[in-house]
Amino acid sequence: MMSASLATVSYIGAIILFILSLGGLSNPESSRRGNLYGMIGMAIAVLATVFGPRVTMAGLPWIIGAMLAGGSIGLYAARKVQMTQMPELVALMHSLVGLAAMLVGFANYIDPMAALNLSGAEKAIHEIEVYIGILIGAVTFAGSLIAFAKLSGKIGGKPLLLPGRHFMNLAGLLVVIGFGWQFMHAESVSSGMTALTIMTAIALLFGIHMVMAIGGADMPVVVSMLNSYSGWAAAATGFMLNNDLLIVVGALVGSSGAILSYIMCRAMNRNFISVIAGGFGSGSGKPAKKADGEAAPAGEVLPVSAIETAELLKDAKNVIIVPGYGMAVAQAQHTVNEITKVLREKGVNVRFGIHPVAGRMPGHMNVLLAEARVPYDIVMEMDELNADFPDTDVSIVIGANDIVNPAAQDDPTSPIAGMPVLEVWKAKTSIVMKRSMATGYAGVDNPLFYKENNRMLFGDAKKMLEEVLSALKA
Repeated sequence: MMSASLATVSYIGAIILFILSLGGLSNPESSRRGNLYGMIGMAIAVLATVFGPRVTMAGLPWIIGAMLAGGSIGLYAARKVQMTQMPELVALMHSLVGLAAMLVGFANYIDPMAALNLSGAEKAIHEIEVYIGILIGAVTFAGSLIAFAKLSGKIGGKPLLLPGRHFMNLAGLLVVIGFGWQFMHAESVSSGMTALTIMTAIALLFGIHMVMAIGGADMPVVVSMLNSYSGWAAAATGFMLNNDLLIVVGALVGSSGAILSYIMCRAMNRNFISVIAGGFGSGSGKPAKKADGEAAPAGEVLPVSAIETAELLKDAKNVIIVPGYGMAVAQAQHTVNEITKVLREKGVNVRFGIHPVAGRMPGHMNVLLAEARVPYDIVMEMDELNADFPDTDVSIVIGANDIVNPAAQDDPTSPIAGMPVLEVWKAKTSIVMKRSMATGYAGVDNPLFYKENNRMLFGDAKKMLEEVLSALKA
């Protein structure tokens, strides 16, 4: 077994590797190295904990058995889950962190050894740690499960806006504070458990209500927000267990998730409170409606064939490709990479424009393009590329909608007014690939479809792109 000093040194090494991992993940070119640092750091942390002085020989077989079971499930998920299912997998992983924080909190409170020799201020601080840890864990667990269900299509993306929902949340918060006071002054474990159980039920309902009220267009922010919550849940668990590694790592995940949520909110021109308040994005996927309920086309669309698209790309000197969730659903990223190779061989300057909230989770499009081995140096952020659209011959949008909607700039009454978008319509010709004229996740009609220089390539993205690729090679 490992000595306490060696375990502490191992924890410090793991923390350094986790920090290096975050630094590596901030850039696509160093992301593989960042992942490797994180894996090594986690392996060191697990070994230092399992073989550290706080684990007895009697408990070791149970821990190893649990690790084998969890590792087998994780390995199976990694091998079977498609790239298009990554957002819901991430949400599900967040729920497990919240569940772990809840279970550790209850176990820590029931365990008589956890509060042994604690009295006065120390005992009060320990009880606060338990109460807050279970609270954050319950909100994270329930909210992440609802996010998983929304992202996987098991429930609709339309926000559930109950009457007086803000007052309901406020009332729930006051009840949680009240039972917290009762928990702190509980005279027995059973009365304390009663307060904890009621608080947990309220926290679970709050997590469900909070994410149910958030519309489909805000789901990338929700995934990032839940990532932050899972970090704070892990940090709270670290305080309960007096584990410095969990505290530091949880704080790293929590703070980085909060910063990412803030960046994404800025990218959508929304503040964090308005996201939590919910209501943005219907997730209906239907055309815009008139007041009488009939579809309201804003103009005439000009369809284009795959062969005509290939001819436009052949004649172009500058091409910008904007991928969206439709590309992920069709699993068309590899075909996109093949088209990119052919065009670059012909001397065409091809670049990719990535919106911060494209897809269903932060970095979703970057991950898909990296999987298809699209060169990192031609994958660019929105701010790097927007000024180049007027000098672009063809901009091609693959399964994106809200992030290329000119109504964000032109219509002050639009729900997405003020949201920064990729200005694809400023290219000489824009081509939008969609299955139909349905709206995007925000449920807002897109005037881009009816512009004179825009063409619509209808059909499955992968099938249409394969036809474009064949025409380019002909």
